[in-house]
Amino acid sequence: MENGKIALVTGGSRGLGKNTALSLAKKGINVLLTYNSKKAEAAAVVAEIEKAGQKAAALQLNVGDIKSFDGFIKQVEQVLKDKFNSSRFDFLINNAGTGYYNPVTATTEEDFDNLVNIHLKGVYFLTQKSLPIMNDGGRIINISSGLARFSFPGSSAYASMKGAVEVFTRYLAKELGPRGIAANIVAPGAIETDFGGGRVRDNADLNKQISSVTALGRAGLPDDIGGVVSFLCTEDARWINGQRIEVSGGMML
Repeated sequence: MENGKIALVTGGSRGLGKNTALSLAKKGINVLLTYNSKKAEAAAVVAEIEKAGQKAAALQLNVGDIKSFDGFIKQVEQVLKDKFNSSRFDFLINNAGTGYYNPVTATTEEDFDNLVNIHLKGVYFLTQKSLPIMNDGGRIINISSGLARFSFPGSSAYASMKGAVEVFTRYLAKELGPRGIAANIVAPGAIETDFGGGRVRDNADLNKQISSVTALGRAGLPDDIGGVVSFLCTEDARWINGQRIEVSGGMML
């Protein structure tokens, strides 16, 4: 158990972020999670973590609003002090994101810029601004997507951002090595959540198509992902660094 260590999970009120937050708590890790608009859901996750015996708190954050990050980090410092009796945290999980499905011909510049801010610039600069209050020997886990490896029409913009984050993660691993901070990527395959309007979960034809190209014969579930992210925060995973771990049940092999 990683008792007393603290993780910051962006987008922790629902889906994979929620599953990750709960999985971290089961491993004895305290959790500070962010939410964009779902305050009540975030509070419910905090309550569930506290019920399991760990400390938890939630802060509002729009990961696409990079100018808000300095203020957000000040809030994090305050919450660390008040709630966790600490001045630093150990694990950064850049999970927050939105789905976007349009062919190249229909992708607008505005939508593209929005995806850049949320999925690339947000990840890059939130990581940069978090580093001064992260403990040496910590971990950074960036959430990518199977779509950075295989191509489904309509995901070019989203997948391009994820591909960029994968490159960024390798640079983090190299540059933060002297501080003993490992950086890795977890790339989920298609997962049944409300992400992207719940496409994989609610569209029977899409779900069937995904199941047919997945070696284990089904679409993924949030429970398939959170445990892998939390494992990467444990001592058992200390020698995994700069790696892309796809958690897709063997999709499009």
